Amino acid sequence: MPILNVKVSAKKSPELVAKIAAHLTDITSRILKKKREVTAITIDFVEPDAWLVGGQLLSDLGSNSFYFDIKITDETNTKDEKAQYIQEAFEGFSRILGDLHEESYVHIEDVRAASYGFGGKTQEYRYHH
Repeated sequence: MPILNVKVSAKKSPELVAKIAAHLTDITSRILKKKREVTAITIDFVEPDAWLVGGQLLSDLGSNSFYFDIKITDETNTKDEKAQYIQEAFEGFSRILGDLHEESYVHIEDVRAASYGFGGKTQEYRYHH
């Protein structure tokens, strides 16, 4: 907990995977106060000639983009923490990818504790035990 599903308009490389994972793990633990040891991240790479914004290919625009969603337990973070998280996510991806298109998205999904968990136990169960 939490899980991040990431899409990046770039060619896959071990260095890029490491930079993205380090950035997301850092801001997820520092800002949202989630445990590093249970933060899971999946990263999919999409070629810039297969990613469109406003009907235009990123490759034609000379831009990069990203999208990720993160699932966290509802009522564990404030609006201010989420706003800071989204801002720092964008700034970090801008440094990592360069030429970042403004149409890059972060979706923080607050999930009910009784409907979410890992290791066969819900977050609600963990709270009570």
